[in-house]
Amino acid sequence: MSHFASKVNPVLFIAEIGGNHEGDFAYAQRLMQLGLESGADIIKFQIYSGDTLVSSLERPDLNKHFKRFELSAEQYIALAETCIAGGAMFMASVWNAAAIEWIDRYIPIHKVGSGDLTCTPLIRKLVQTGKPIILSTGLSSLEEIEATIRFVEKVDPAYISDRKLALLQCTSSYPCRDEDVHLLAMQTLKSTFGLPVGFSDHSIGTLAVEAAVAMGAEIIEKHFTDTREGKEFRDHKVSITRDELLDLMPRLRRIVILRGGATKHLTVAESDAAHQLSFRRAIYPLRDIAEGEIFSENNLTVLRPAHGLPANRFDEVVGKVAKRALKAHEVLREEDVG
Repeated sequence: MSHFASKVNPVLFIAEIGGNHEGDFAYAQRLMQLGLESGADIIKFQIYSGDTLVSSLERPDLNKHFKRFELSAEQYIALAETCIAGGAMFMASVWNAAAIEWIDRYIPIHKVGSGDLTCTPLIRKLVQTGKPIILSTGLSSLEEIEATIRFVEKVDPAYISDRKLALLQCTSSYPCRDEDVHLLAMQTLKSTFGLPVGFSDHSIGTLAVEAAVAMGAEIIEKHFTDTREGKEFRDHKVSITRDELLDLMPRLRRIVILRGGATKHLTVAESDAAHQLSFRRAIYPLRDIAEGEIFSENNLTVLRPAHGLPANRFDEVVGKVAKRALKAHEVLREEDVG
């Protein structure tokens, strides 16, 4: 069984609250509750501190931004406990490696964001937890992704042999333009690396998510909020709400059913209805044919149902001899042809 299979939903769905709480713990709690009500498998945050993420000298503005969005360890633990008690899995992109020590016990699956795909010191610590990892691939080339996969394999080969590493197609733009989504890259990741794949969506609306699931995504990550109205922080614009997710999930369930399997075969429904006979044609005498008469295009036809010799043997029968007298539209069988 896949390490990334949902127990209740058609795909593993991650509701990414991320930094949408904007440093307000009460608001984070409200978003958590809405996430639980949405039916998402996983409620996700981002754990960081400004000074362990951004250089205060190189980007003082960004350092200040992340400081404003900080929550304390105690607050994140409280959110994790609420999440687990509510029946969902807790997840966080842990951008502060020191936080792994106190949050790991609450996280069943770790997430590496696109910005950290090349951050091997952090990835090593996550691999050493032994827990499955989901890796977003925004900003990256196929070569960079392969280098990270090889690094993970070097630290712990089981991540590749046991398929404990999943890859998400992602474009790190907010909002992401339709022409930059590139869902086909998800299939490239799957065919190239043979690992579970999914889609982390930064586009507006849910159409890209539905298309990704139709194309085989096993995991979906989508930013989550209470409302997009009146919000300035960019992530709200690409977020889904509780009611929208509740509305989306039945569509995803039907899409997975419609997607079906990759093997082409006669289905049970077709077989039960005998459509392979009633819809297909067989060879029939066009008119009465005398014993010993030579079969030709002038005295044979092809009709439904496919009783007797199938229509794809028509050229084989032409030129042979009728071994008995036949009536027009009578079933033609193997023993009738000589």
